[in-house]
Amino acid sequence: MCTRIAVVRALHGLGDMLCAVPALIALRRKHPNAHISLIGLPACLWMIERFGALLDSLVPFPGFPGIPEQPYSREALVRFVAAVRAAPFDLAIQMHGSGTASNAFTTMLGARVAAGLYDTTRPRPAGRFFPYPQHGSEVRRCLYLTRALGCSSEDNDVAFPVHEEDRAALCEHPLLRDLVDEPFVCLHAGARDPARRWPTERFATVGDTLASKGYRIVLTGTAAERGTARAVARAMRSPAVNASGETSLGVAAALLERAALLVTNDTGISHLAAALGTPSVVVFLASDPERWAPLDRERHRPVVARSLAADRPLVAMRRSIGDVPLAREVLDEAFHVMTGAHDG
Repeated sequence: MCTRIAVVRALHGLGDMLCAVPALIALRRKHPNAHISLIGLPACLWMIERFGALLDSLVPFPGFPGIPEQPYSREALVRFVAAVRAAPFDLAIQMHGSGTASNAFTTMLGARVAAGLYDTTRPRPAGRFFPYPQHGSEVRRCLYLTRALGCSSEDNDVAFPVHEEDRAALCEHPLLRDLVDEPFVCLHAGARDPARRWPTERFATVGDTLASKGYRIVLTGTAAERGTARAVARAMRSPAVNASGETSLGVAAALLERAALLVTNDTGISHLAAALGTPSVVVFLASDPERWAPLDRERHRPVVARSLAADRPLVAMRRSIGDVPLAREVLDEAFHVMTGAHDG
């Protein structure tokens, strides 16, 4: 029986973490009384706050060579490993990816059993390790691992809990309180990777067209993306509310659950929309839609750069203007997902 379990997933993205939720549900169902710790980034404390039924604690990841999400310090790693080995986990699960570097970290923890996925071009680590799937969505890759560990699940759905205090804070928000009873659309023009950002002028065209249909336009994003949102607002003829950097995660979720639509780059908010059931159109320029697009392709419509649709290598390339989806293509999908029919 496993009484103490560690899950290694030291990824910073909102979407990265939400994609693991169905697997965490399966893990908890198999081990209802275990203490399950997430070894992750401190910024992911929200996972404990929102999914406390699945995870009992966050253990800050100390950094490790080859894992770029956290600066590496040899001294910090030595102290961390010594502390963990003093009270070993029963099971340590590498849920970080293909395990190129993270399998070594996971086995170093000294758990009674180490498990995870591994790249079959490399030696199989000792423990319960299974071949890393080369295809399929991130949600299903994580579920493949937990099923291999005996945690059965047929449920791919992610549901993000929105609390009443989140909704109350939205209704009191100085920028957003006047929107809650009006039809509005959210546009998210930012992305951590610049190669994933659809041009701001095309977001502006989408915003103006939807505004002409009677929707208020809300620009979402992090504080770091506020300049990108501002560029969209400047390019629009219609007024827009720039809420980028002005909301907590909970308020952003409360906002998004009321939205008629989200139009976004492939970034974390697309997974939040999927978890809330908000219709969305997601533009893919430099990432794999098979892996990262929401599973429900009727409610959440991917619009894919022509180079990706042609199965060309996924690289952060300089794109010709003809490779980047047109505003008309995104609008066509937007009207499809909102009305069930293409707009003439």
